[in-house]
Amino acid sequence: MSTKMRSTGRQRPFDDIRRHKTYYIMLIPMVVFFILFCYLPMPGLYYAFVDYDFMQGLRSLFCGFRNFEFLFSGGMDSIIWKLTKNTILYNLAFILIGNAAQITVAVLLKEIQKKYFVKVSQTLMFMPYFVSMVTIGVIVYNIFSYKYGIANNIITSFGFEKFDFYQNPQVWPVIIVAVQVWKGLGYGSVVYMAAILGIDESIYEAAYVDGASNWKRIRYITLPLLKPTAIMLIMLALGGIIKGSFELFYQIVGNNGLLLDKTDIIDTYVYRSLAVDFNMGRGAAAGLYQSVFGFVLVMAVNRIVNKVSPENALF
Repeated sequence: MSTKMRSTGRQRPFDDIRRHKTYYIMLIPMVVFFILFCYLPMPGLYYAFVDYDFMQGLRSLFCGFRNFEFLFSGGMDSIIWKLTKNTILYNLAFILIGNAAQITVAVLLKEIQKKYFVKVSQTLMFMPYFVSMVTIGVIVYNIFSYKYGIANNIITSFGFEKFDFYQNPQVWPVIIVAVQVWKGLGYGSVVYMAAILGIDESIYEAAYVDGASNWKRIRYITLPLLKPTAIMLIMLALGGIIKGSFELFYQIVGNNGLLLDKTDIIDTYVYRSLAVDFNMGRGAAAGLYQSVFGFVLVMAVNRIVNKVSPENALF
């Protein structure tokens, strides 16, 4: 350290980079990703305020907030209200049911003494996480297809009439949530399992000596000590609560108009606006609304957590 730095107590601008250059090099891919896919596309927000013409491009006629008026017209029956409601409700189900299932599985695996069974179970549960949504879409179709689906074969084997799943939208929220929870169960349970294994075993031993049953050890030791991990994962998930799982909905439901009332989310609407209706202005308007609403929601949730439990807030 130079005499000047010792006397002033200040660091030169690049001293921290020199000392931690490995960490900064590891950040480069993330920075490049955000620049390419988040910041460079930002000028495209202008399309939300034009009546886009593919021949004119950026010179398309400026229409102000007309695209937003179309999305918001109708009040509680508006397009944007239906999309927002579906997106948030689906994501809330994914977060709450998914985390509950992951914690339950992690706790059960911790209590099982046969390590071989635990390893095999974790491997089998982790496999769906690596399966592409295209493959999952094919699996779902082969289960619920009217003519050849496994579900209808089971139904008819009990003497009942076939049920056309693809013409009854009310069953698809349950199917979609079940598929998403099943796909993420292995990964999430491993995260919670790692948190459980980090708990000091002496705490469990002391509880066992005091006569605590397995259920009491889970209730008064495991679950309370998992609370910080669960809150952090839920907070991170809430950051994307307005962003739907496009691949999940598109590969399972596709463009089936009969199911859109229960399965249409903001992401699928934006895609359909661009690829089917060729209306880039409305798609850009819906995307801009999604980003602004998501930002406001994250800030509001973090502020609430800051007041209730400051140590678990993101910032």
